[in-house]
Amino acid sequence: MPDKKVVVIGAGFAGLSAATHLAHLGYQVTLLEKNTTPGGRARKFESEGFVFDMGPSWYWMPDVFDTYFGHFGKKPSDYYDLIRLDPSYTVVFGENQFVEIPANLSKFRDLMESMEPGVGPNLDEFLKQAAYKYKVGIQDLVYRPSRSIFEFTNPQLLADVVRMDVFQSMSKHVRKFFKDENIIRLMEFPVIFLGEMADNIPALYSLMNYADIVLGTWYPMGGMHEIVKGMVQLAEEKGVKVHLGADVSKIDIKNGIAKSVVLSNGKSFDADIVVAGADYHHVDNKLLAPEYRNYDEKYWDKRVMAPSSLLFYLGIDKKLDNLTHHCLFFDEQMGPHADAIYKNPRWPEKPLFYLSAASITDPSVAPEGKENLVILIPLAPDLEDGEEIREKYFNMVMDRLEKLTNQEIRSHIIFKRSYAHSDFRADYNAFKGNAYGLANTLFQTAILKPSLKSKKVKNLYYTGQLTVPGPGVPPTLISGHVVAREVHKENN
Repeated sequence: MPDKKVVVIGAGFAGLSAATHLAHLGYQVTLLEKNTTPGGRARKFESEGFVFDMGPSWYWMPDVFDTYFGHFGKKPSDYYDLIRLDPSYTVVFGENQFVEIPANLSKFRDLMESMEPGVGPNLDEFLKQAAYKYKVGIQDLVYRPSRSIFEFTNPQLLADVVRMDVFQSMSKHVRKFFKDENIIRLMEFPVIFLGEMADNIPALYSLMNYADIVLGTWYPMGGMHEIVKGMVQLAEEKGVKVHLGADVSKIDIKNGIAKSVVLSNGKSFDADIVVAGADYHHVDNKLLAPEYRNYDEKYWDKRVMAPSSLLFYLGIDKKLDNLTHHCLFFDEQMGPHADAIYKNPRWPEKPLFYLSAASITDPSVAPEGKENLVILIPLAPDLEDGEEIREKYFNMVMDRLEKLTNQEIRSHIIFKRSYAHSDFRADYNAFKGNAYGLANTLFQTAILKPSLKSKKVKNLYYTGQLTVPGPGVPPTLISGHVVAREVHKENN
């Protein structure tokens, strides 16, 4: 068994995953987290009896979590209680146009037929193709380290890549099967999480529709942070030493080899291997001397970033009507909002927004008789986000929310906190204040993403949403596994 010291920077999903996999392989692992609680963007906070997940709120791809815990002879149920939501979520297309998405596939098919008569066979074929993409993409491609083109050159895989519509846009792919505009919007919605318009996302990512419609939307009772809690417990069971409030100021390098990781208070941790699970740009450009950087600022400025977000965490002193756990407000057109994120970055004129009301499912996250709401507006990265503009958009979405759900909400708010670009920068050193990482465009896929291995520091590796396989909770869990495997291959 290896007897080497590994220092992992960042206790988000990727950092926790990498640390636990490496400890399981016999390495002495120290995990350093800048914030005083673990989880990265999946931290939580509590106030006045309300418990808020600060970041991720969608539990998709349950098989990825099963696989993760299964590596260590465990199950998610060893650490948290998981339930499937039904309806999975609600889409609000306008006044009195609330469409609840059923968990049952047969009922979903019936819903699609009611929206576009005769569409059933097309839906079946669409999901059949999506299932194939999911099998190849999530069970194979995302586990490749993407360090060489030769990883993708065996004949079967090349045939799979063609079959998975890598070179067709999601937008064109969806329109081959569906004509109803609301169905199209529903099918394109999952790629919002991938950081680009459907015109620029490969149709490979219809695998997300399979995850959504077939595998379903789940919820860990107590909130998404229960996953983090379970991962930390597992990491410590494997011997990982977790240090919170450990703000890294530099990686000390001698002769092209990382020797230690130094904190802002001067304390240092010796390392044979360093795995950076913090923001890639921050590590590359702030923690390393210029001669050891993988990429310069010009490179980073050319990257297409996934969106940032403006979030509002609200405590309501009553129960609310006409809401489900997850609600997507598509009462305005997606095109202008997408343009404001991806083409002509600005604050959108009529933003779409998302609402999570976890207290509808889970009474533990709000005091009795009260409601816990999180509202999220996707935004272009690198915008100015002062209090005045935040308040303007709060009132904008609240006007629509109250009108669409036919109830007074603002006067019942007893707790309110906002969170946007400057907070993402301060808490996570997020490049341009992004929330979701690097967009999964064709030219930022696999070997075209920032490399998981330093080109100039022999024992420095990267993991997380700015490298392979990409953004999202399941991909970052996988990212930690992939980098741990590469570390072990090269150091054992």
